[in-house]
Amino acid sequence: MNLVHVDELDAIDMPEGFVWRPVRRRFGIKAFGTNAYTPGASGQVVEEHTEGQLGHEEIYLVLRGRVRFTVDGDEHELRPGQLVFVRDPALKRGGVALTDDAAVLAVGGKPGQAHEISAWEYIFAALPHVQAGRWEEAEQAMQEGLEEKPGDPALLYNLACLDARAGKDDAALDHLLAAVDADKRFREYAQTDEDFTSIRDDPRFPRQQ
Repeated sequence: MNLVHVDELDAIDMPEGFVWRPVRRRFGIKAFGTNAYTPGASGQVVEEHTEGQLGHEEIYLVLRGRVRFTVDGDEHELRPGQLVFVRDPALKRGGVALTDDAAVLAVGGKPGQAHEISAWEYIFAALPHVQAGRWEEAEQAMQEGLEEKPGDPALLYNLACLDARAGKDDAALDHLLAAVDADKRFREYAQTDEDFTSIRDDPRFPRQQ
């Protein structure tokens, strides 16, 4: 048995203004997705998002404090012990802390399918290293993800961003082209991504067609 308090989990500040506290990653859980969140600089505690791409059902439990949840435009103020379940992956959901001590636990998964670790977990895990310019550690987190999810376009794209920022132009282009081959949406994203300033003039860069 493993035992940990939510405040003892890693606290990773996200650019969107919330703090990710990895639970699934901490325990090495394979059966389901679960993570905790606390408010960051913006007061956001659960980022506004849908699960349309992953197809996940999600349930949120307020562990402490008060949180204003908005689901499909409907607002609800939740207190400790209260739950909100979002069945439809297409519904936009998010939560804003009403108290500084707010903490929320999220559990999710796709009905009828064995759980797969989401690529965003590895991208989130790499973020503190990226912010500190620790490119090797950030790349290690991405490579860990690719070992779990070979050929994942989001991981390849973010690895290309890392390579470009670290001055590894050839590796950046290789990973970017692989990402675009796997998912054409990343061609469009790359056109304005500042991470690719150093390689955008390269003839191999995947330009809009």
